Amino acid sequence: MLNKLYQNSLKLAAHKSSKIYLAIVSFVESSFFPIPPDVMIVPMVIAKKNDYLKIFFIATLFSTLGGVLGYFIGLSFIDIGMKVVEFYGYEDKVNNLKDNLTKGTGLYIWFATLFLAGFTPLPFKVFTITSGMIGFNLFIFFLICLISRGLRFFIVSYLSFKFGDTFNKFMEEKGGKWFSIIGVLIVIILVTIFFIVK
Repeated sequence: MLNKLYQNSLKLAAHKSSKIYLAIVSFVESSFFPIPPDVMIVPMVIAKKNDYLKIFFIATLFSTLGGVLGYFIGLSFIDIGMKVVEFYGYEDKVNNLKDNLTKGTGLYIWFATLFLAGFTPLPFKVFTITSGMIGFNLFIFFLICLISRGLRFFIVSYLSFKFGDTFNKFMEEKGGKWFSIIGVLIVIILVTIFFIVK
């Protein structure tokens, strides 16, 4: 079943409109959508290897612009922003951050946290919205989003470009059993990184 899902993802990624879909997913993920663009980037690069830099650029640009939307949701629509924050269970952390900032501490911590959120599996939209809520400098916010998202999506795109054929061949030969094992290992690694960062 998982192997079939993987093959279907490759077909969708090879669709002529896949870059538009990637732009939309990248944009909305940074402000409220739960599915990360990585799930599209990997099969897209495998299907269109020569476009890996273009795919990386689209994901980075639209994810950053989506982050700006998240920023303005937090700045102008606090109630809506808090609902997104509460959905991911981060309301206590946001309130603690606000308290620290009013006491004059926490600005540099937020700088580092925002970068980590853009680079790791942390829910990025929580941090874009919170940046608007606390009135974080918009220019610095934009730069951090651009750099952190760019690094993440470049690594994902490049590794897919470099090892995509090997993975594809492996999948065709070994089938769904190994895909299930790999899927479980990826989830374990992502969860471990999440708790280390948290």
